[in-house]
Amino acid sequence: MSDYPVTPAGVRMGEPPPHQPDLTRHVLVAEDDEDICQLNAQVLVQLGCRVDTAADGAAAWAALQRTRYDLLVTDNNMPKMTGVELLHKLHAARLAVPVIMATGILPREEFDRSPWIKPAAVLLKPYTITELLRAVQAAMRLTAPETSGQSQTNADRPPLRGDATASEPANPLPPVPPPATDGQANV
Repeated sequence: MSDYPVTPAGVRMGEPPPHQPDLTRHVLVAEDDEDICQLNAQVLVQLGCRVDTAADGAAAWAALQRTRYDLLVTDNNMPKMTGVELLHKLHAARLAVPVIMATGILPREEFDRSPWIKPAAVLLKPYTITELLRAVQAAMRLTAPETSGQSQTNADRPPLRGDATASEPANPLPPVPPPATDGQANV
């Protein structure tokens, strides 16, 4: 694994890697499996995102109340609060954060009962790094990057409109390379 800076939610990250001088996207990764959490976070940092991590749903919810994120990548089956419960809280609080649910078991019944909580994308484990990158790019199209590059708390500004018709961000993420033909690592 590389030495890219990844921090627990709410802790300021170190300097960006030299090839990504403008880390304007802020992503929260909520995952109780430490290895998967770190791999997802490192992939996102290499993509040019600032990344915070949370080891469970309750920690993720606390971070979402403190900090404005451009994307949430969450597992479903986590201690203290599931990913579905986290989605319900986001909806109730009117926090329009695009969500990628990366989970081993799709909570189809929950999404059928509450279609308004469906995430922007779902990745079923095991998934490839390329699948994660493509889901991130698609979800990031729902939000534009901060012009100042600084995070604000949700109390400091109105929630984003999670509108799929939003214009393309001014600073889009780099293109995802095509899938390797000789196999890829699964997350």
